[in-house]
Amino acid sequence: MKPSTSSAQFVGQSTADDLMDDWVFFSTESAVSQGLEDSRDDQEAEDKGRFKDKLVSAWNSVKYGWTLKQKSKFSKRSPVFMLGKSYELKDEVDQQHFRWCFASLLWFTYRRGFRPLPGSSLTTDSGWGCVLRSSQMLLAQGLLLHLMPPGCTWSGNQRVVKDDMDLMHSVNDGFSSSERESKRSRHLSWGSILDRPVESTHRRILRWFADNPTAPFGIHRLVELGKSSGKKAGDWYGPSIAAHILRKAVEAAVVDLPNLVVYVAQDCTIYLQDVRKLCERPLPQHWKSVLILVPVRLGGQDLNPSYITSVKKLLMLECCIGIIGGKPKHSLFFVGFQDDHLLYLDPHYCQPTVDVTNNFPLESFHCKNPRKMPFSRMDPSCTIGFYAKGQMEFESLCASVNEAVSASAETYPMFIFEEGKTREEARANTPTHSVTFLQRKTQLGRVDTNNSMDEFVLL
Repeated sequence: MKPSTSSAQFVGQSTADDLMDDWVFFSTESAVSQGLEDSRDDQEAEDKGRFKDKLVSAWNSVKYGWTLKQKSKFSKRSPVFMLGKSYELKDEVDQQHFRWCFASLLWFTYRRGFRPLPGSSLTTDSGWGCVLRSSQMLLAQGLLLHLMPPGCTWSGNQRVVKDDMDLMHSVNDGFSSSERESKRSRHLSWGSILDRPVESTHRRILRWFADNPTAPFGIHRLVELGKSSGKKAGDWYGPSIAAHILRKAVEAAVVDLPNLVVYVAQDCTIYLQDVRKLCERPLPQHWKSVLILVPVRLGGQDLNPSYITSVKKLLMLECCIGIIGGKPKHSLFFVGFQDDHLLYLDPHYCQPTVDVTNNFPLESFHCKNPRKMPFSRMDPSCTIGFYAKGQMEFESLCASVNEAVSASAETYPMFIFEEGKTREEARANTPTHSVTFLQRKTQLGRVDTNNSMDEFVLL
């Protein structure tokens, strides 16, 4: 019997439906399989990335960590100068005071184990973020001057500690002003109930630098702001780019810091009218406090020795908050000197990230071991920082800094002060590399800077 037309149509339709179901099932199965493979590939890539991060972190901890435990030799015959203060190490009280003040500086190093950085899977800045960490230290020093009482120092747990200078001293948790120091005793007074608000401010500042996306000056925020300069997580950041990143970060933190502004010098020139425009407010309000950042290049491939005198004189000023510098491709935060050696904090030590949501430990944010290196090893590319609380302090800063940078008669000054203002276009458009080339007139020429802190130099 022949099938009817309708039954033939039914059989044909059924076969077509079965084929369609088989195709849909196969397609779905393929899609699921492909999705699982993609997910597996992503997981493998993420695992490889984490393994690489851990490997790089471990290598940097081995490479640089041991140097933190080495002793630096300090002469008792020469004073140590650090951020506008001098210390006679032959005097035991001065030794102790230097130790307290150095340990009170905020220390930011490589960290590992934080949330992935913007646009990447990186969970550590080990191996590439040293300039950003040095920049954090410079900004933090400015914030300490801006928010803390003068002369405050911090110390760790209540125990006797032997530092790198073979000085035995007792340590109590808290803060103290240098005015409390007594020449008749080697011990400082700590733990006063009046210090609690100061310690709270200290912790608040550290939270601003936390390794999470919400911290206004954390590594995540700095990497995000670096995108406008063509930088991303894992790239090398020069001192000049770092200066502009700090300016943007403080501008965005106006709720937390309404009375602080940052000025970045253009072409080694501080335009006074531009600074005043940033700081001035209608009466009866006071001037805003200002951080002045000056990116400079002090020579060609190596530091021009003629600038060493000026660098020393700047570090002897109380308005100086440090230098983002270092050795070639190895950033350090310079805070002082003794004779022909620079005093610095080193960010090249990878530590686990710290959860700052609660009463977090402070020890990993302070370094008790002063380190030194010869001026001759200093990379010529750096950014110098200054802080002025108000208008009178700013006028005093201009006079003292101008005298210091004019100390090297054989060279161009490191930078200059100029009445007037720069073009608005130059201020609106942040240059990727705002560095002016400085060296002796007789030595002008193209220089190989492949090993320098900056990627290239404008001649």
